[in-house]
Amino acid sequence: MPETTAIEIALKGRKPPAYIAVEGPIGVGKTTLAKRLAATFNYQVVLENAEENPFLERFYRNRKQAALATQLFFLFQRSQKIHDLRQADIFEPVRVADFLIEKDPLFARVNLDRDEFQLYQKVYQQLTIDAPRPDLVIYLQAAPDVLLGRIENRGIAAERGIERDYLERLNEVYSEFFLYYDDA
Repeated sequence: MPETTAIEIALKGRKPPAYIAVEGPIGVGKTTLAKRLAATFNYQVVLENAEENPFLERFYRNRKQAALATQLFFLFQRSQKIHDLRQADIFEPVRVADFLIEKDPLFARVNLDRDEFQLYQKVYQQLTIDAPRPDLVIYLQAAPDVLLGRIENRGIAAERGIERDYLERLNEVYSEFFLYYDDA
């Protein structure tokens, strides 16, 4: 008798997801899980590629000075990836992404001042029109000290300036967001 996976059990009687998003704060393991799911189930993986953001290192050195540029770069990058997902036809394989476009404003709320956030919201609303909704969202959580350890272990130079209180604040906004999230 073939072995039944946890996903098969969870989906019993339902159609399998076509689009899965993995979410959580920096260092929680989103990319690792997305890649593992893609490899295990032969899914297509869609990754955020934070290392492509030329403002990120400046942001972690001086959040106020580089926050808007950093946030807008990520928004444009994510919206392009979402646009590509939307263009795919029904015969494409299941996709698993290491981000959820709807969480983008969480970082903006934490990092931008009031005027910058208002500008950001206008851009966000234009770029996320008709964004596909994931069929399944996996929310990963970890304590700030665990996140700091993982961030340190992966050794990305731009992330060296991440502080514990910043991760605490991100954990708070993520928890609040996912308490009410029901779009998947």
